[in-house]
Amino acid sequence: MEMILNGITEGFRLLVSGDPQVLDAAWRSIWVSSTAVFIATILGISIGTFLARHRFFGRNLVITLFRGMMGIPTVLIGLIGYALLARQGPLGTFELLYTSWGIVLGEVLLAVPIITSLTHGGIKNLDPRIPETALLLGAGRLQRWKTYLSEARLPITLAILTAFARCFTELGIAMMVGGNLKFKSRTLSTSTTLETARGEFSRAVAMSLILLAIAICITIVIAWVSREEES
Repeated sequence: MEMILNGITEGFRLLVSGDPQVLDAAWRSIWVSSTAVFIATILGISIGTFLARHRFFGRNLVITLFRGMMGIPTVLIGLIGYALLARQGPLGTFELLYTSWGIVLGEVLLAVPIITSLTHGGIKNLDPRIPETALLLGAGRLQRWKTYLSEARLPITLAILTAFARCFTELGIAMMVGGNLKFKSRTLSTSTTLETARGEFSRAVAMSLILLAIAICITIVIAWVSREEES
């Protein structure tokens, strides 16, 4: 118990003093996850809307695959990312392995199924009168798409926040694709694991406190969005 209390106290001291390793890992985690979710949002919303509003052969299979990929282990995504980015892989010429951009690519693969599936579900469950009314009013394809997104803004917002939470706290992708290199590809989750293994408990606690703070902020935003929608 004493070790935990001392670790928390020292962890807060490192945060207040602005420990370079803690701040570097925190900043990298934020921008990597934000960039990945931004890219995944564009792809996921587009694919999810298309699957909800169009019918084609194999559509149900595609939807099932995206839903199944929501639960895929991050270490498997890390393995796929490593195979893609390795020197002998199809993207090896870009030299993204063991870089922050390599982690971004891996987290995009993690976030796209989440946003796609939840967007598809949100738009599919809209009142049928909404698209019918849009058509009767002569709305174009782009205007109808904006209407769908506006009416399904709650599930889409929750999808984006969920994807960000998964990306921000994941470990397998960042470790396998990023390599956990100091001041280059080290994130909060990989740093916490490394510092704990090295016996640097206070620094691990400091990074864990940032992870906890972000998780609490996301929970508060989700609760606020849900309350606004109910109102």
